Amino acid sequence: MATRAFESRPSSGRSAGRNAAAAPAPRAPDMRARRYDPGETRARVLAAAHMLFSRQGFANTGTADIAREADVSEGSIFYHFGSKKALLEELGRRHGEMMIAAMEAGYALEDLEPGIIIPRVLRFCRDNLMWEGMDRDCADCTGPKAAMASNPDAEPFYHAAKTATVAWINLQMQAAVAKRGITGVEVDLAASFTHHVVGDAIDLWLCAPTPEEADRIERETVRFVRAACNYVVD
Repeated sequence: MATRAFESRPSSGRSAGRNAAAAPAPRAPDMRARRYDPGETRARVLAAAHMLFSRQGFANTGTADIAREADVSEGSIFYHFGSKKALLEELGRRHGEMMIAAMEAGYALEDLEPGIIIPRVLRFCRDNLMWEGMDRDCADCTGPKAAMASNPDAEPFYHAAKTATVAWINLQMQAAVAKRGITGVEVDLAASFTHHVVGDAIDLWLCAPTPEEADRIERETVRFVRAACNYVVD
């Protein structure tokens, strides 16, 4: 192997020509890894992961699949997110934030109440199914909560979404009970309990066999949460 000193030694004539001819062609730059700026790369990866997880499930989707769909290098996924688990957590957090935006749209926190929030949550979940194994047309439909709980690969997504939404429920309840002068509600516990109750309601509502049954589930969920938190609605 030539040393740096040998390579830098001046040469002339046919010897120089042979060396030049033998030199390897410069490697083309990896345009795939440099095509997008960091913000766009993250956005493309998140969009691709969201689509693939929705279509074929968490367990059946690898980082190579996501990279191909996003048209980025697989290494860029690990550079921006660190791991598939961290990518799932980011998706879950964003899913939770989208749900919060849907619940809150057009209202101050203190003006919201279960009769507004719960119908919005149900329809958001219907329109934004992300859960593996969820199929409204399936006879043995179990709903997103059960499907995710039984799938370890989905846990980072589920827990990140839950953390975001429970924190918001806590803030909303604090504002609402303060405005209404309601006392005696342990808001931190009530927020966690409400998340579980509404999660069960989502499963039942999405898998309801008839529109009438879906309406009954929605009404009873609103009534139950109002009663638990002592809401009085004019």
